[in-house]
Amino acid sequence: MEELNEVYDYAKEHMEKSLEVLKKDFSTIRTGRVSTHIVDNIKVDYYGTPTPLNQVGSVIATDAQTITISPWEKNLLPEIEHAIQQANIGVNPNNDGETIKLFFPPMTVEQRQESAKQAKQMGEKAKIAIRNIRREANDKVKKLAKEKVITEDEEKKGLDQVQKITDDYIKKVDELVKAKEQEVLKV
Repeated sequence: MEELNEVYDYAKEHMEKSLEVLKKDFSTIRTGRVSTHIVDNIKVDYYGTPTPLNQVGSVIATDAQTITISPWEKNLLPEIEHAIQQANIGVNPNNDGETIKLFFPPMTVEQRQESAKQAKQMGEKAKIAIRNIRREANDKVKKLAKEKVITEDEEKKGLDQVQKITDDYIKKVDELVKAKEQEVLKV
């Protein structure tokens, strides 16, 4: 049934986007190794325009616990420093007049557990999004039945298929969360 396939495609496409958002959210969680993604959400006041940090200079992880930011314009150092302090990412910027270095101390057990908890919360958010997509897909199936485009049997099969797709994506979220927790808790 073509109309039902469109509903399934809609559900899969949108649930896939929820997984992508979850992966992007995960990249902001701190793990044992420092990642430049930790500064992805920091915006610098670039001549009155909030601009992502990685667009005003190079951001590199120089080792497992240090991020170095080299601005393309030296006069931006105070702005970058201020933006990092405002972002409250758990470290103070060190400005040497050329670059800004962020030294991340090794994570404590509590910090690791907090990061794992964050991952779980992000996973729950993704599951809620997936369930909302399921509801929309189910509504579309019911509408097709109401408009007599599909039979009652096809409606039941359609709702079952939407549930199967949903279960698959919920399982994928659980796997991603579990993997992220293991990554965070591994010393």
